[in-house]
Amino acid sequence: MKEQKAITLKTLTKSNVWDQQENDIFRMWEAAEKEADLRDNQRSYINTIRSAFEIEEIKVDKPEIIAKYENRGFKVGSVRLDDSQNRTKWAIKKKPILRVTDLTYENIHHISATKLLDVIDRNFGGGWDSLSQSIQDIIMSGFDISNTTLPTDRLHKPGGMYEKKKNDGFEVLEITKGNWTEAIFAKEKPESEKLHTKFEDDEELDRKNRDLDIDDDDDDAPEIDDHYNDIDEDDDAFDDDKLTEESYHTNFDENAEDLNLEAEDVVDDDDNY
Repeated sequence: MKEQKAITLKTLTKSNVWDQQENDIFRMWEAAEKEADLRDNQRSYINTIRSAFEIEEIKVDKPEIIAKYENRGFKVGSVRLDDSQNRTKWAIKKKPILRVTDLTYENIHHISATKLLDVIDRNFGGGWDSLSQSIQDIIMSGFDISNTTLPTDRLHKPGGMYEKKKNDGFEVLEITKGNWTEAIFAKEKPESEKLHTKFEDDEELDRKNRDLDIDDDDDDAPEIDDHYNDIDEDDDAFDDDKLTEESYHTNFDENAEDLNLEAEDVVDDDDNY
């Protein structure tokens, strides 16, 4: 099995940040403090962290203040935010996913089916159809979902849908609606591996060219005859030697007598008035 590389601030995304814990964030930040470009990128890093964590700056560094944060579930640590040696105290806590509106395309792959059904159950017990289409789309991007509503005494009938889904590894949430019960079944989808295209830089291309003994200099390249302007033998070429009287054409008859107009055929314009 291929060993996964440790996540750093540079490889942290709004998806994999949900796999991290508070102590992981402090560890990654401490490692990044050795990098020269930390200050240039820290705004982007903080925005990514904030997508999954609450961050509060502790301006009054007293034990009683820190204790209050810790009692609220925060982890407290220090980070360096500029080029000086001054450090800032942070209180960090993972954002809880309690309501369906807390679900996102980034965090849906990082909760269990049991957790998902617990969140749906908090939605006023309205069942699957009570969720908006956008929330359903988010959920179904990470889980196989199906539901059924049956009379309560028939829901657990042997050989029925309930039994089959349980045997297939689905978790189930039952929501009672009078004498009927809605069963929502959820099973995590395997997260498909994303393929990334790596574009080679100039240095890498130069190295490959050297390995293949390819020279980018065109001086040694064989010359290719250019026949673009050559006359095609099939074309009708213009030849001055073939230019004769027969080459001319006129629309006038050679018999000039036929061209004479009789005077009596000419009507004076004045007669038309």
